[in-house]
Amino acid sequence: MSTSAPVFVLALTLSQVAFIGAHASEGVAKLPVMGFNTWNAYQCNISEDIVVKNANLMVSLGLADAGYNYVNIDDCYAAKYRNSAGDIVANQTKFPSGMKALTDSIHALGLNAGIYSDAGWFTCQLYPGSYQNEERDARLFRDDWGFDYLKYDNCAVPFDNITRQNIMGRYARMANAISDLSQSTGKPPLILSLCEWGREQVWLWGKRYGQSWRTTDDISPSWLSVASIINQNSFYSWASDFYGHNDMDMLEIGNGNLTYEESKTHFTAWALMKSPLLIGTDLEVASNQTIEILTNREIIAINQDPVVGTGVTPFRWGSTRTTLATDTHPSAVLEWGESERDGVYAGKYLHFPS
Repeated sequence: MSTSAPVFVLALTLSQVAFIGAHASEGVAKLPVMGFNTWNAYQCNISEDIVVKNANLMVSLGLADAGYNYVNIDDCYAAKYRNSAGDIVANQTKFPSGMKALTDSIHALGLNAGIYSDAGWFTCQLYPGSYQNEERDARLFRDDWGFDYLKYDNCAVPFDNITRQNIMGRYARMANAISDLSQSTGKPPLILSLCEWGREQVWLWGKRYGQSWRTTDDISPSWLSVASIINQNSFYSWASDFYGHNDMDMLEIGNGNLTYEESKTHFTAWALMKSPLLIGTDLEVASNQTIEILTNREIIAINQDPVVGTGVTPFRWGSTRTTLATDTHPSAVLEWGESERDGVYAGKYLHFPS
């Protein structure tokens, strides 16, 4: 008796929290979001000019025609403190025209615009977070600034033993704010992308709050990082479906020392597992090979399949049938059929470097 009662209480509490905001994920982002995010290429060195430049390049390089239709601003766009009214303020040096003018220019290109905030007191780079300001910030992002998408991080969060909300409760607060705003205005809700790095087995509950959820720690532009993320996602790749997707993190194609073959593998694995596809390289200096990979329409068609929402996930683990995954051979060699002889591989495009 002494062990069963607390388990029951915990299960009841979690089920109640998980139900909050369940309606917030309905009706938008049926398919994985495709677009561009500023972080991997620029981190905090962002500006209005950089965002507009890459938005225009998405159109001129054929990326928009291939399906990339979101231009997302990550951390470091804000002033360090809220204004006297309590609102987040855009950094006037980086974004002199203001956020509404910026989203207007992005929308004029036929693209959508995304913004960033955090479920804690501060963002990961110590700019204002949205904890206890969820309704105010959802209205600012959607109505005042005109954004369509919100990446919502998990830094500087209050202690759970004080708030009694846990990670699900903090994400439910913003999910509810977004849903309530949509119902009051009649506008589609902000797409909510949970960036909680796979904590608390988010693939079991993320769809109750948003349209995508990060499944691992941050990616880096190296094969070891890419392989590790593929390996980790192989165990819960089943969780992606229409209106809710495992987010394997932003693409590193065009960055670091990834080879051509590694970059193709990176892109194909993300696409087949129905992860959002968010470009993370400076498009002004992107090579022809980078653009070729990013615009492979056959691979994109699998990611954006309107009929089948689940990913292509026939995994086996390791470099042979009897070995476990390693850093160089993740658990993502795709195979159909009873044996390697009669298996059909996606080998023309999906290749695991040895």
